[in-house]
Amino acid sequence: MTDSKLSLPEIAALVVLMVEAGEISNPDLRKRHGITLDGRARLHLNELKLVDSWKQGRAYVHVLTDAGWARVAEEFRAGTVTSTGSPWAMARALMGGLQEFMERTDRRLADVFGPASDAEALIREAYAELVLEPGGWVSLTELRVLLRDVTRSKVDETLRRMAAMPDVNIVPESNQKALRRRDREAALVIGDQDKHLISIGA
Repeated sequence: MTDSKLSLPEIAALVVLMVEAGEISNPDLRKRHGITLDGRARLHLNELKLVDSWKQGRAYVHVLTDAGWARVAEEFRAGTVTSTGSPWAMARALMGGLQEFMERTDRRLADVFGPASDAEALIREAYAELVLEPGGWVSLTELRVLLRDVTRSKVDETLRRMAAMPDVNIVPESNQKALRRRDREAALVIGDQDKHLISIGA
């Protein structure tokens, strides 16, 4: 768990944005979930880079970032909701049950809430779970393990498209002798070169 403690309303906002799995405005948040994300809570989540927010017309629009998805996963694992009362007891029970289900079935939050067809979002979330520091390198071997529910061809197609994005770098392993057989099998072929490592957001 990171050192930046979140309030219960902030955790609730992250969970709601996770369920939405996309951009949503404050009016729609209020209509669908009875909450809005504004004031100190919005600024705090923006500063922590857990949520991206921008003005669209007169309303703010929000989306959960890769770091936000990873933070929700941390909160679920840690069981941070400790307030008393029936609503919070229900929230704790649901969060605990969902965490047990994901552990039992080896699933991730994006498998449950993310758009099934959005391979890029799944790749970015898997990267966020694996990376040790912002913009760090992650092995495609490890990345593919978390993406086993997405076809190899879909992952490869999406990675090749992402390789052209300004925040994505996909490179070969510089020490070819360090590659294991499974690393070579997990390589992404771009042009005539095998790529083994990915960095996002550097």
